[in-house]
Amino acid sequence: QVQLVESGGGSVQAGGSLRLSCEASGDTYIMAWFRQAPGKEREGVAVIYTGVGTTYYADSVKGRFTISRDNAKTTVYLQMNSLKPEDTAMFYCAADNSRGPRLFPLRSTNYKYWGQGTQVTVSS
Repeated sequence: QVQLVESGGGSVQAGGSLRLSCEASGDTYIMAWFRQAPGKEREGVAVIYTGVGTTYYADSVKGRFTISRDNAKTTVYLQMNSLKPEDTAMFYCAADNSRGPRLFPLRSTNYKYWGQGTQVTVSS
């Protein structure tokens, strides 16, 4: 069982930046950030394979968001720059410890463990 604890959400004006953190209590193979806005489906935002560091991004955040991990590979970060009002959502950290590449790593079905979420609000 892996527990995930997110932090770093908050409110910011458009164009601003926030950094989210997600600390995992155990070994992970892949970690990701998802977001869900009111009335919308959960959307994969960014993925990192914690061992090799390979990353993937949703088109909507490419060039603005960066996912990274610490040297211990237990904490994953999401640096969000040039935030837009449409980025407003609850952000969730997700992880899985099953080995093997994912064909569609941004899909939520790839992840067994989920955090409680942290709210990000971007005002215009």
